[in-house]
Amino acid sequence: MGDPASSKNPSEDRFAQRSEVSKRTQKAPKADDVISTVTEDSFISFRKKIHFPNDLMMKVPARTDRACFPPPGYVTVYEFSLRAGLRFPPSSELIDILTICGVCLSQFSYRAMSIVMGLIVLFRDRGVVLSSECLSRMGRLFSDAQGRISFRSKWLDIRTRDPSKGWISNFFYVQNDWGLQEKWGKLKELPVPLHIGAEDLLRILKLHDLDALHYEVRYLSRYVDEEYLFKVGLSTQAGRSHAQMLKKYARVPEVVLQKNHSKRSGSEEELVEAQATIKQQEKAQQVLEAKNERLQSVLSEKEAQQLPSAVIEEFKKSYEARSHIYDVEVKALEAECAEDGFIRGFMKGVRSVHRKTGAEIEGLTPSQASGDASLDSGGEELESELQRAFALEEDEDDVEIL
Repeated sequence: MGDPASSKNPSEDRFAQRSEVSKRTQKAPKADDVISTVTEDSFISFRKKIHFPNDLMMKVPARTDRACFPPPGYVTVYEFSLRAGLRFPPSSELIDILTICGVCLSQFSYRAMSIVMGLIVLFRDRGVVLSSECLSRMGRLFSDAQGRISFRSKWLDIRTRDPSKGWISNFFYVQNDWGLQEKWGKLKELPVPLHIGAEDLLRILKLHDLDALHYEVRYLSRYVDEEYLFKVGLSTQAGRSHAQMLKKYARVPEVVLQKNHSKRSGSEEELVEAQATIKQQEKAQQVLEAKNERLQSVLSEKEAQQLPSAVIEEFKKSYEARSHIYDVEVKALEAECAEDGFIRGFMKGVRSVHRKTGAEIEGLTPSQASGDASLDSGGEELESELQRAFALEEDEDDVEIL
């Protein structure tokens, strides 16, 4: 007996394989056959995780509604698109890509949505805008038989994975305020630009080499985290992190995992610490300025109190200077005047004796002898003294002759 497997007809094997493929194809649900499982409670759960604008109108699909045919004025949105980075209002880059491709939001698979949104954030992170030409140069959007769109790249390893199951029934409607295509359409493939190469992408993204580009796109899923979406202006929720709103298309530091498993970038921590340091320095500066003002006021008061004593000291110095002038100059003048008075009195006495006695006085000139003969109140006393002096001289002469 031979092997039972070897006895099978090859045509039967091919028929069995086609039957299995047809069974799997029949089991795969179509978008126009699935009823939505989203309820009003689901919206509450969505809002706890993701911020929606207050004026955003959302609608729960009825049992007769399908994802391919939303009500007029609404677009279909899958729950996985929110996890893939879609926020409202949609970014201008995403609107341009959907318009050029001629498709609607609900046609994008999780892979297509996460890659496109990740690249939008990556380009904004580098200070530029993702264009449809750059997107088509990095990879290609393609459509399956049902019209669902995915993304593939021949030279970039972009890894994405949607862990959810039953995603096809988690859809709802959002009011179309942005002019998006509402019903499913046929994909218009983006032309590959010949004027944009790998070196051009490196220059646009400000990357050093291809290894850096491969690293960025390999872990592109991190760019659809809430913190990155918030930092580049695609989301307005900051409750989950300490992220701060930056300018549009500003550079955002890479997010790293901390030991406590909370996602927060090292540059962001440095920014917070720097801001705290600046605030402390500002407070210290204000304290120093207040102390300086108080010291200035106290100094001014002290100077005002010391002003009278300074005036007194200046007056004392001036008085001492004047006293010195009196002691030196005035007293010298008095002595000079006293000496001059004695000489004048003596000369008056000599002239008086010469006039009465007629005696010649040695050393007395005629002009001095003919001077004023008037005497003051003390002239007679002076005259008597001079006469006694002359008498004594005559007595001495007589004694010498004998």
